[in-house]
Amino acid sequence: MITTDRMAAVDANAAALGVPRKQLMESSGNAVAREVRAIADPGASVELLCGRGNNGGDAFVAARFLSAYDVTVRLLGRPESIRTEIARENWDALKSAAIPTETVADAADLALDDPDVIVDAMLGSGITGALREPERTAARLANESDAAVVAVDVPSGIDADTGESTGSGDDDVVRVEADRVVTFHDEKPGLTALDADVTVADIGIPAAAERFTGPGDLLGIARDPNSHKGENGEVLVIGGGPYTGAPSLSARSALRTGADLVRVACPETVARTVQGYSADLIVRGLPGNRIGPAHVDRALELAAGNDVVVLGPGLGDSDGVSEFVREFLSRYDGRAVVDADALRVVPEIDTDAELICTPHQGELVGMGGETADDPDERAALVRSFADEIGHTLLVKGAVDVVSDGDGVRLNHTGNPGMTVGGTGDVLAGAVGALAAVTDSFHAAAVGVYANGLAGDAAADDMGYGLVATDLPDRLPEAMRDE
Repeated sequence: MITTDRMAAVDANAAALGVPRKQLMESSGNAVAREVRAIADPGASVELLCGRGNNGGDAFVAARFLSAYDVTVRLLGRPESIRTEIARENWDALKSAAIPTETVADAADLALDDPDVIVDAMLGSGITGALREPERTAARLANESDAAVVAVDVPSGIDADTGESTGSGDDDVVRVEADRVVTFHDEKPGLTALDADVTVADIGIPAAAERFTGPGDLLGIARDPNSHKGENGEVLVIGGGPYTGAPSLSARSALRTGADLVRVACPETVARTVQGYSADLIVRGLPGNRIGPAHVDRALELAAGNDVVVLGPGLGDSDGVSEFVREFLSRYDGRAVVDADALRVVPEIDTDAELICTPHQGELVGMGGETADDPDERAALVRSFADEIGHTLLVKGAVDVVSDGDGVRLNHTGNPGMTVGGTGDVLAGAVGALAAVTDSFHAAAVGVYANGLAGDAAADDMGYGLVATDLPDRLPEAMRDE
């Protein structure tokens, strides 16, 4: 099954892979027409109730494939308000093909002609709220009719993810009671709750659109225009000591990926240096020149005020660091991105924290996992190990692999120039910012995709002589990729 949000992402990824939305609409409309032909003989009357979005566009296409039927297409709204270019093109094609159409601007003008089949293409998935006019009247007329009702993707007024009415808080809930539903690519979770026959139509979306990250994965990572400082994520980076650049890179990356506030907890001996990298960072010094067990209480106190912790950049590999990570994670119950030297103790820790671990393949083996040269084989191994340890894994490589033990996503962005030191710190910060506003699996997939795009943009300018500091400033553009 596939949720509404994920379906939108897959659709956009398919377009990026060279399968245009217009082609997908053509396939979708053909599938709807096949369903009508399966339940009605040639010559039967078919009325298509069409909205102004792509759901209606699917029905415009279907009408062209029903030339042997007595077809009428009713557009609920004015043609100039059709919302997408491809739907508008298919509406215009109906007129060119002399297929009967009717525009319904006022619900009082809507009537059905006792059809044999009604196609509900008013509202697709992703719609919220109760049906409004003229869709509300159209739904009532469809339900009162003796015609067989075929819904396109999801019956209008139904939440595709839950099966509940979109107007469940309304005193007079109206939804289309479809006899059949033609949905696309994969079944939507809410359709199982309906008393309707569901057909899942293959419309030509390539498997890669779902398996690999792409621009569609960026959908839903948006900033509320009414949000205030802090509502788009607060991130704490715990790192530094022997190194100062790593925690700074992670912190700057988190800011550039969209976090509102980023704090760095580092040894006081390097705090001034870390602060010097950027005036935008909030730096908290910890006593001494290395982070160790004595700092756990203070680190937990700081972590409590943030949405996500990025743990590991520049910590080093001393025994005290391992003890700190072990105790911190055993007592921490929030979300954390774990990177670099902090990774190796993760499998042995009993923690209530939700972790996103970002090892390269050598670090994965050091954690107790396995790897392989073949990306598909490696993906299976990563998925198994993620399930075993109970955390999300982002395993870096020529083809990155992300898994939470259930889903798996592969990533192709990035280039050999990103083997330079520090790019992993940039990635950890990006994932940290995203983990503050979305789930761990999605954060890891989007983070590695955007980080790779930033690296590709840097390589376009500088070749393989790029350095990690070239990446953070390119992340905002990568997050806008279409």
